[in-house]
Amino acid sequence: MSNMFEGTGVAIVTPLNEDFSIDFDSFGKVINHCISGKVDYIVALGTTGETATLSVDEKHKVIDFCKSVIANRVPLVIGAGGYDTMDVVNALKAIDTKGISGILSVAPYYNKPNQRGMFEHFRAIANASKVPVILYNVPGRTSSNIAGETVIKLANACSNIVALKEASSDLCQLMQLIKYMPKGFIVLSGDDALTLPMISLGVRGVISVVANSHPQEFGNLVRNALKGDFVTAKTYQYQLVEYINALFAEGSPAGIKASLEIMGLCKKYVRLPLVPVSEEHYLKLQSLLNEI
Repeated sequence: MSNMFEGTGVAIVTPLNEDFSIDFDSFGKVINHCISGKVDYIVALGTTGETATLSVDEKHKVIDFCKSVIANRVPLVIGAGGYDTMDVVNALKAIDTKGISGILSVAPYYNKPNQRGMFEHFRAIANASKVPVILYNVPGRTSSNIAGETVIKLANACSNIVALKEASSDLCQLMQLIKYMPKGFIVLSGDDALTLPMISLGVRGVISVVANSHPQEFGNLVRNALKGDFVTAKTYQYQLVEYINALFAEGSPAGIKASLEIMGLCKKYVRLPLVPVSEEHYLKLQSLLNEI
């Protein structure tokens, strides 16, 4: 079942109107843009989707809308994580999983559990989930690292934990994990800029921010790298590398939303405490998009 998460998944934005309500018209445009660009699956309600500032009602509306627009053309993964284990478990029980292929569950943030607590947290989520689970390790945001040993232990103990989105930038931890991970389990990049070298070490794809704007180009990078054609993959890497770095220079998803506005797909608005990119950086993104 993990094979459906190989390749390029897009961590899709949640477009907003000027009054900060969800802009569903633009949301449909972005989804169709990504599918036309041949992404392998869509991940909604992740970090890039500004999930932390969406109400429970809005989250359900996002799920229903994504199901409707995607219409089973590609798999849909939804974010379901947090620092209160039972709250996540109860939220999973309330979700209609028809049309949902998996969940992405981030490491608990703020309360910083030890590795035993981390294991029990994700085991409870796996037991509650009716669909496969992708773990999400992003210490830069959570101040909480899922150790490689814990990931392997979870993959062996819970048959529906099938993948890890790894965004620690720790290549030593990555190699140790890939060396000992069980058959059928895959690791995905959570860092666009490092996806190419991570694939060379055994990573099987990415959950990407840049794929919102450039699904075809970044997808080509990933597809060629997975085939072992690193010469071709590198041409896409160096075509996109400055743009990728610029997307995150003033915060995400402010960078990618500015780019999508320039491309005519959605507006640049983000919810506080995030703010749009500066005018200077907006012009830089515009210049980089023109170069691509």
